[in-house]
Amino acid sequence: MKKIVIAMMLVASLLIVGCSTHVHTVGAGPQSGVTNTARQYYLLYGLIPLNTVDTGEMSGGAKDYEIQTQIAPVDIGIGMASALMIGGIVSSRTVKVVK
Repeated sequence: MKKIVIAMMLVASLLIVGCSTHVHTVGAGPQSGVTNTARQYYLLYGLIPLNTVDTGEMSGGAKDYEIQTQIAPVDIGIGMASALMIGGIVSSRTVKVVK
């Protein structure tokens, strides 16, 4: 029983750490609360980007906005599915722009 509790605590702590968020504020920060979200995909554990997320385009030309990049629970699910199906070579992160 003690081993199960320790294993559950280890998994929970890894998930909490894995959901870290980086926030960058441009100008005065978000004003209207309008949110645009995109997902950045990578090959080989983040070494090769598969697509480009343009936060300037996502802001729609706004001068005041906030950029949030994070590995969300959906991204963890994508990584786990990739690990099971193709050896874990695909990963992703969520990019959110709040105007």
